[in-house]
Amino acid sequence: MTKQTAPTAQIWIVYCTPEQQYSIHIPYQSNLTARQALEQSGLAEQVELPEPLALGVFGLRIKDPDQHILNAGDRLEVYRPLHLNPKEVRRRRAAQHPVGRYQQGNQWKKQHNK
Repeated sequence: MTKQTAPTAQIWIVYCTPEQQYSIHIPYQSNLTARQALEQSGLAEQVELPEPLALGVFGLRIKDPDQHILNAGDRLEVYRPLHLNPKEVRRRRAAQHPVGRYQQGNQWKKQHNK
């Protein structure tokens, strides 16, 4: 009969680049801040982190990584800056597929110009 050890609490640190995803776990320690967890993970040695550093926990942004205390089981996320503004992406998409009052295929035009 083997003795099973109780699972230890962990904190996950995740970061995604266009080429690869990084997911590192470290053991939970009480009063561990977000910045301390990031340093303990060694992620900065594996990949160049964006400046300014933007962090979040489960999709909610952290305002001050030096003050935010993590809980057991938290997922600390490192965010990259956006390359394109979402509004600009929508404008480009709309310019490629215009739908207006007199565009070909408009149902209103077909019904009212008989």
